[in-house]
Amino acid sequence: MADVLFNRVAFIGIGLIGSSLARVMRRDGLAKTIVACARTEKTQRAALSLNLADCVTDNVSVAVTDADLIIICTPIGAYASIAKSMSLSLKENAIVSDVGSVKGAVIDAVAPYIPEGVHFVPCHPIAGTENSGPESGFDTLFEDHWMIMTPVEGSNEVAVERVAELWRRAGSKIERMDPDHHDQVLAITSHVPHLIAYTIVGTANDLEERLKSEVVKFAASGFRDFTRIAASDPVMWRDIFLNNKDAVLEMLGRLSEDLSGLQRSIRNEDGDGLQELFARTREIRRSVIEAGQHIPPKPPKNSDQGD
Repeated sequence: MADVLFNRVAFIGIGLIGSSLARVMRRDGLAKTIVACARTEKTQRAALSLNLADCVTDNVSVAVTDADLIIICTPIGAYASIAKSMSLSLKENAIVSDVGSVKGAVIDAVAPYIPEGVHFVPCHPIAGTENSGPESGFDTLFEDHWMIMTPVEGSNEVAVERVAELWRRAGSKIERMDPDHHDQVLAITSHVPHLIAYTIVGTANDLEERLKSEVVKFAASGFRDFTRIAASDPVMWRDIFLNNKDAVLEMLGRLSEDLSGLQRSIRNEDGDGLQELFARTREIRRSVIEAGQHIPPKPPKNSDQGD
């Protein structure tokens, strides 16, 4: 069994990411006590029945009391109110972290409520599935996936390293990045692809009934991938787009220009231009494969998610 990293950990939100990290902590004995804070009784009961937490509450202030590590795992739109609710209950030297897919807006929302003597370590694990809720988590979700840390100015290096070590125990590869740069990178690698998936599936849904039924019946692998992405949590993704709107709109502008160029190539029957573009994009795919980023995380087939 691994050494205990934290005496008391509080998860604010216990969905896919939070429950997966809680499972890692249970598996490896990384925390003596785990508290889960969730709004609904259904989620609280699930956290207990799945052995994800020792105690549950719907009160943020109660959840963070005496916690050494607090991890915010809710949609980003709730961060400011959560940070405000916890601010007076955080003990000295506590670490507040998160798992949000946007970092600039998260820092702006949370940092003003972090008291003197408490350490804020923003994080973003680049891992997930289209599923949500505590039942959807699994302890291998983060293995061989990147976890990006965006420490704020003046961050306590001991606190940053403690959080980094937790994610290493979960199997993550650690990268440090400037928050604004993170948001630009994720806009093109994650946020815009999700927006495209929602749009394409929405377009299919708006087709006349006969055509729509045939789209579902004869869906090719590309469209099936889009439907998987578009099945992701709508509240979470609403908040991501609204909180990273500048970077997303910039990348959408570039994409619109590229799509206009594609339209011209097809209209003008420019086969050479199309082939040149497709050849270049194949190289990107090869690079993704070489980097080991092409395999989506999947729960072990025979794992008992209740342990």
